[in-house]
Amino acid sequence: QVYLAESGGGMVQPGDSLSLSCKFSARLFSKAALGWFRQVPGKAREWVASIANGGSTNYAATTEGRFTISRDNLQNAVSLQMNTLKPEDTAVYYCNAKQNGNHYWGNGTLVTVSS
Repeated sequence: QVYLAESGGGMVQPGDSLSLSCKFSARLFSKAALGWFRQVPGKAREWVASIANGGSTNYAATTEGRFTISRDNLQNAVSLQMNTLKPEDTAVYYCNAKQNGNHYWGNGTLVTVSS
């Protein structure tokens, strides 16, 4: 069974921090490339960060230096620590697993950055 479930969204003020977490089914966690995307209504979904099985990470230019992706191999979970949040970070955040050309998505969690 394949599943992904995000948690941790909410509303914060500019400059604040927020952490998101995504729990994966064991099969996906061990085999797939894992990451986070985000989407603003009316715009295309954009890639935020990804982490490989070996732990190497990559970030979008808009998030590098502020966001940190990490994985917990005991919990089959991936986290996204978001610091120095900006209003333009407001979006629905989705965790993603990519395996054999297939993409799997969570239901998304809303992050709102507003004063």
